[in-house]
Amino acid sequence: MASGGRRPEHRGPPELFYDEAEARKYTQNSRVVQIQSQMSERAVELLGLPADRPCLLLDVGCGSGLSGDYISEEGHYWIGMDISSAMLDVAVEREVEGDLLLADVGHGIPFRPGTFDGCISISAVQWLCNADKKSHSPPKRLYRFFSTLYTALARGSRAVLQLYPENSEQLELITAQAMRAGFTGGMVVDYPNSAKAKKFFLCLFVGTSGTLPKGLGTECAAEEMHQAKFTNERTRFRNAKGKSVKKSRDWILEKKERRRRQGREVRADTKYTGRKRRPRF
Repeated sequence: MASGGRRPEHRGPPELFYDEAEARKYTQNSRVVQIQSQMSERAVELLGLPADRPCLLLDVGCGSGLSGDYISEEGHYWIGMDISSAMLDVAVEREVEGDLLLADVGHGIPFRPGTFDGCISISAVQWLCNADKKSHSPPKRLYRFFSTLYTALARGSRAVLQLYPENSEQLELITAQAMRAGFTGGMVVDYPNSAKAKKFFLCLFVGTSGTLPKGLGTECAAEEMHQAKFTNERTRFRNAKGKSVKKSRDWILEKKERRRRQGREVRADTKYTGRKRRPRF
């Protein structure tokens, strides 16, 4: 389910996109492995785990176990969940140290209350914003995921979820459902002024209102405005760079393309798409 250091192209649900060939290609890509390790290191750092004992962590969208490798190197134990059987098959072949579970996290986290000392996720949570089936409701799937994750985590622990949002609406949807499920915390943005190095980490607290860590590359006080925080109020994201003007031709084409990726029937694009019509009398 994870997609390493690149922004995922939603060409279908992850369990279909990551077939056996894609899973092997992904895991053997040295650049992907390096970036996946770097993001895993950053996620574990943001967890703020105690230094005097090993912890049990949940890896959501564990894929072929690349992020789990770093967890193991740090002396912690982990259980990984992923919807792609091909990815998990590669993880088994690689003899990763964590336990593996084939599951759709949109159906919830099936573990007892307080099981985990923390949770990380690399490039996976944004998949829950897609309606890959007619029965899928992104808000309901996100809430199911966050509410059961909240229960499965020990009080005082954290979840750090690295994600690639398509737009500001996805960020708002994801954070709103996390807040509704009981989490506090917010979005930590590393290198907010860099097009390539910019990374989003949703840092969530369970049962406590901790201090949100600062993003890397945000030394100036003004840059801290890039961090989207939420506690008790609905979070809104404005002025997203690259966002098309609402109702414009580009905005309509982007919306139609998203609906196509979600498997919905959409009218074909023509030269009249997005053209303003004269008012009727």
